[in-house]
Amino acid sequence: MAATVVGPTDGHAIDLGGLGVRYLIRSEDTGGRFALVEHPIAPRTLAAAMHIHEREDEYSFVLEGRVGVQLGDEVLEAGPGDLVYKPRGQWHAFWNATDGPARMLELISPGGFERFFEEMAGLLESPPPDEQAIGALMDRYALTMDFTTGADLAARHGLRNQF
Repeated sequence: MAATVVGPTDGHAIDLGGLGVRYLIRSEDTGGRFALVEHPIAPRTLAAAMHIHEREDEYSFVLEGRVGVQLGDEVLEAGPGDLVYKPRGQWHAFWNATDGPARMLELISPGGFERFFEEMAGLLESPPPDEQAIGALMDRYALTMDFTTGADLAARHGLRNQF
């Protein structure tokens, strides 16, 4: 990747029902070493139920708002300037439990998982979602998600549950 500047409105963006994804640096640009995406999270939204990545670590740097995170059994809150490390192999979830917007940068290492979001968006375009296709997508990305945790997380933190 040549030296470049990615502006505040540059990069392809998608919306997954309250969790946004704006692509800043794709793994193709880094030789697969990492990818960088921005995640805007709508107010009172569960961005992801409890899930685990087998292949990648995630580093979430909060830019705006407050982001709730569950790492294993521990529940934390991160604000602007805080970095949350979510290592591969650890169950985690995240959300915006405030009435305002939240935004974070997510460094994914190694890269490649960022493609999951685009593929998921394609599967969600025509309701109802094809659960078999979503399961196959998660298998391809070595992602395990416990959708049953969505209702509990939403109830405990006053969130909209999209799972």
